[in-house]
Amino acid sequence: MMNKSGPTTVSVVVPVFNEEACLEELIERTIRVLDGLSDPSELVLVDDGSHDRSPDIIARAAEEHSGRVVGITFNRNYGQHRAVLAGLAEARGGIIVTLDADLQNPPEEIPKLVEKAREGYDVVGSVRLSRRDSGFRKLFSRMINQITARTTGIKMRDYGCMLRAYRRPVVDAILQCPERSTFIPVLANSFADRTAEVEVSHSERQSGESKYGLLKLVNLQFDLLSSMTTFPLRLLSLIGTVISVLGIGFGALILVLRLIQGAAWAAEGVFTLFAILFFFIGAQFIAMGLLGEYIGRIYLDVRGRPRYFVKERMGRSDINKPRPSKEVQI
Repeated sequence: MMNKSGPTTVSVVVPVFNEEACLEELIERTIRVLDGLSDPSELVLVDDGSHDRSPDIIARAAEEHSGRVVGITFNRNYGQHRAVLAGLAEARGGIIVTLDADLQNPPEEIPKLVEKAREGYDVVGSVRLSRRDSGFRKLFSRMINQITARTTGIKMRDYGCMLRAYRRPVVDAILQCPERSTFIPVLANSFADRTAEVEVSHSERQSGESKYGLLKLVNLQFDLLSSMTTFPLRLLSLIGTVISVLGIGFGALILVLRLIQGAAWAAEGVFTLFAILFFFIGAQFIAMGLLGEYIGRIYLDVRGRPRYFVKERMGRSDINKPRPSKEVQI
């Protein structure tokens, strides 16, 4: 949808972490795509503490395309979603598209999302066709999508794809949220009035390895559940109720069997007692760990420390403009 006062600027935000092998191609292809759009556009590259040549490539691109390519470098690695948040804070477009740097999601698909956002959709997700990931990644992604849809009440087929478009009011709302642990696609959907998905192609990873191994995928899912919903706590209450009912039923069964079989039927009940004891101890530890995780997140949020530290900004003439309060530049 076009702005009455002029064309809507499109911003593309790309978090980068050790992607020197494909970063130059990404920048070239993305700029070529943006040149084909009817609106003014910009490319915002956020280096998330890379240890390779990625910061140098970003700096060179920001110098060669000053005002068109904006570079941000962190002093260390803070994680993909915080890098995206930094890019969203820097972006000035009315439509902001996020994109991974590994070229598995081709930049040539960006116009599809922009056109859909122009129709008035606040959030436009993408569904990867013919995914080039392993069977395990596909299975885990399907599980995450189902759990996310059930816990948030917003059904989307592919929450794991970074290629997404957001309209400016949704981005502004995201940037006002102070929590440290967040899952941006779900957070954006919580502010969106209208959402849509478009089908996009998916390519083989050209070089390097995925930054999301099994442990990071599990941590990502836990971050999603604990930062966006209290469903685990409700589930814990339900499990506790079921355990209590089972405990009462099991106790009644033991009493009946003791009356029928006598005290010697299960080693005077010692084994049964230990089984019940270990079961409840395990349940209590799970409950305490889950509650501790929520309390820990409250502790981190209450301290109100910055999400990230910006080491350097490049590619803007007004580089010293005021920054959001949740960021520190060093």
